[in-house]
Amino acid sequence: MIYPPKFDEKTGFSGIRKMLAELCLCSLGRQHAENISFLTLYDDIELKLRQTDEFRRILLFGEEPPLGHISDATPWLKKLHVEGTFMELNELFELRRSLDTARGIMNYFKGRNAESYPELTALTSIASVPAFVRDRLSALLTKEGRMKDNASPDLQLLRREISKKQVSVSRRMQSIMKSAQGAGLADPDAGVAIRDGRLVIPVNASMKRKIKGFVHDESASGRTAYIEPAEVVELNNEIREMEYAEKREVIRILREFADLLRPYLDELFEVFRFMGLIDFIRAKAVFAVKVGAVMPVLRDIPVLQWKRALHPLLYLTLKKEGRETVPLDIELNDDNRILVISGPNAGGKSVCLQTVGLLQYMLQCGMLVPMSENSEAGIFGGIFIDIGDEQSIENDLSTYSSHLVNMKFFLRNSGEHTLILIDEFGAGTEPLPGGAIAEAILDQLNRSGTRGVITTHYTNLKHFAASAQGIMNGAMLFDTGRMEPLFRLETGKPGSSFAFEIARKTGIPEEILQSASSRVGEDHVHFDRHLKDIIRDKHYWDRKRRNIRQMEKKLELDLERYGSQLETADKERKEIIARAREEAKMLLDSVNKTIENTIREIKESQAEKERTRDAREKLGGMKSSVEEGAEAGAGSSVEKKIEKIKAKKERLKEKKERESGDAPVSGEGKQEAERQDSVIRKGDHVRLFGRDIAGEVLDVNGRSIMVAFGNMITTVQESKLEKMSRGEVKELRKVSAGTGGSTASGIRDKKLSFRSEKDVRGMRADEAMDIISHFIDDALMVGAGKVRILHGKGNGILREIIRDYLATVPLVRSYRDENVQFGGSGITVVELET
Repeated sequence: MIYPPKFDEKTGFSGIRKMLAELCLCSLGRQHAENISFLTLYDDIELKLRQTDEFRRILLFGEEPPLGHISDATPWLKKLHVEGTFMELNELFELRRSLDTARGIMNYFKGRNAESYPELTALTSIASVPAFVRDRLSALLTKEGRMKDNASPDLQLLRREISKKQVSVSRRMQSIMKSAQGAGLADPDAGVAIRDGRLVIPVNASMKRKIKGFVHDESASGRTAYIEPAEVVELNNEIREMEYAEKREVIRILREFADLLRPYLDELFEVFRFMGLIDFIRAKAVFAVKVGAVMPVLRDIPVLQWKRALHPLLYLTLKKEGRETVPLDIELNDDNRILVISGPNAGGKSVCLQTVGLLQYMLQCGMLVPMSENSEAGIFGGIFIDIGDEQSIENDLSTYSSHLVNMKFFLRNSGEHTLILIDEFGAGTEPLPGGAIAEAILDQLNRSGTRGVITTHYTNLKHFAASAQGIMNGAMLFDTGRMEPLFRLETGKPGSSFAFEIARKTGIPEEILQSASSRVGEDHVHFDRHLKDIIRDKHYWDRKRRNIRQMEKKLELDLERYGSQLETADKERKEIIARAREEAKMLLDSVNKTIENTIREIKESQAEKERTRDAREKLGGMKSSVEEGAEAGAGSSVEKKIEKIKAKKERLKEKKERESGDAPVSGEGKQEAERQDSVIRKGDHVRLFGRDIAGEVLDVNGRSIMVAFGNMITTVQESKLEKMSRGEVKELRKVSAGTGGSTASGIRDKKLSFRSEKDVRGMRADEAMDIISHFIDDALMVGAGKVRILHGKGNGILREIIRDYLATVPLVRSYRDENVQFGGSGITVVELET
């Protein structure tokens, strides 16, 4: 069920319907586009989505089916139901071309593409082109759509006789024309002409009575008369009679063919129904490619879990202007059925509402939707929407009354499988009673299990959503620094209307705003202020939490890697020792043989016994030294590696204990150890050489160290930092406790002099990087949300080096090329966390 009747206009689906009709190739597809309807059965919706998705994949990756010519021949076929009627030659020609196209499409899907596109292949089973009709049309018509001479023996004979007569008349006319030209009755450059289907000669009007015949026409100036000579009149009359006979024979053949065609009318209607479906599915697929639509995970329950969803019409409009559309992430489930969205005016609340209604309606009409493929989309039995002004003088309805009429319908017809969408809930009357009525209606809708998205500015509805089970708050984010909406939805907390801030930005006098603040009351002003503080703090702690998770994950991976390295090293050590012993044994065996041979030679040469004994002792010593050397050589490098890994693991363990607060303080010995360990790690305290300001290391990236000096976070080269012990940090903080005022003053001066644009064109890479790193640090310190770096285009080397650096700075949210009209790839726009 869809409510209200003007649902298409309110959600913008009428524009999509019009675009689908324009993308169709023939009226058959346009009829489907005009009659597209809301579906509620899971199997029907899934089938239509799969068909469209398969055609979308054909457009993106495959070869498109042969859609050369599609005409709607059904009106011509319908008239054949009446006996004696027939189709004209041009109608038969269009029928043949359309049937050839249908046959080509069916062969495309039944061939090698059957497995790739199963749903579209199954669709071809609803129809087939009758072979008799196809063959008979080919036998009757030429490629140009003219009836063939051999369509019947009588037609062939007639056309042959007509051709002979025409040749005879043409020769006689040429002879008469030459005679008239010789007699000066016609111009020398004149030729035989045709008037009313008969051959005539142009003669001078003053000489027309000198040629016997019939005058058929005159020129506009009256100087030329077109005469049919009397001697060819009879021949022309014979030709005209034979042409009439030819037409009668053609009509007889067409009637005969119509009688043969009548038994196949139902099959032909199915063929054209198939072509209309294919045309409509193709139009939906083309539209899906235009807006980046896909098939999400379809669920047979009322649920929404959308990621990166886009309003298709807004996307196309902004794309033409070269602007990006902010995607929408939204989730409705059994625990959180209704989402109450609040936030500033023009912040995107209504667009969010329309996006939900439009995409869900498109999905249940069998259309692909622009969102992430891993999104989950459920099926609803009805979609009710209350957007815009429905006041009516004829029906005696005011704006608020029209809203109440809609609410009455919602309360009577909503249930667990209903999706409701209400814009500016409770508006149109006094805030206090309007908010109370809206809260009571919301409570009843929540009790009925209805799913929905509601936008409002009323504080009581925000409080109710925070306390009621099944309802959650949502906020459209707002950049308080630049005082402009971000058009991003964040769930879990209410949003502020930022009424005073927006009024101040638009130029409302400050005394007016002060007066308004006093009238509305401090409680309300403080509520909005606290809400903004909560939002800012949430962003801060979210970043902190995210960094901690990343650090913990990295630490776990490091420990796992170190443990694996230890096991691998131990295994390699044993293998090396075993291999070294084997090699040493082989070496010793070889040496023994050599020595034994030497001894044998000595004995044979009658050497002294003492000399032989010395040789054997020397051999034994050599054997022992080789064994010891092999074993020591094989194990020494491995032992060093294992010791190094154990030391790393122990340091990581100590660091983890220190971060968790479990490690005990060990006094001067601990401080001395910290000073002796000069390696700078995450969590250490450092200071700049020659400076007395202590900072905490947030991240280590090679030689670049990210350090927090109080509220300022900056990136410094390791060579410029000196590691500090905890005792030194405490002493330094005592000394610098009174210097906070000067630091704050310096930051204020920095904010006043800071410019959000830096030009490094023509600089060397190292010089530019030094300037850019300080520039980004200053931007973060003064709280700038966006800066621009002018590096020029050139070969793109400086641009690439700068972007490699930006990718390493955690507080850089994103970076991109500037718009083409403002410099394009020669300028990098950097978005910073604020």
